[in-house]
Amino acid sequence: MARFEILDDQPSSMATTTHADILFDLGLMYTTGRDCPVDLVAAHKWFNIAAIKGCERASSMRAEVSASMNKADLAKALRQARDWMTVH
Repeated sequence: MARFEILDDQPSSMATTTHADILFDLGLMYTTGRDCPVDLVAAHKWFNIAAIKGCERASSMRAEVSASMNKADLAKALRQARDWMTVH
């Protein structure tokens, strides 16, 4: 899994926005299959986390992806997002 680090010399609101944008980009990567296989569970997870972190575009993309997912995959994505948020 990719790991991104934000330097602490940025104001915290700017760092949060930058971090959310990176998470949004991960969602796009998994949605489109750019440099990885298409994985809607992972895409939903990253869009969900990006939305929680303040990326406004992530909410609409999360809704778009969830329309193509079954209930089991949606539940799996939500669990993975919750687990990630607990650790990070």
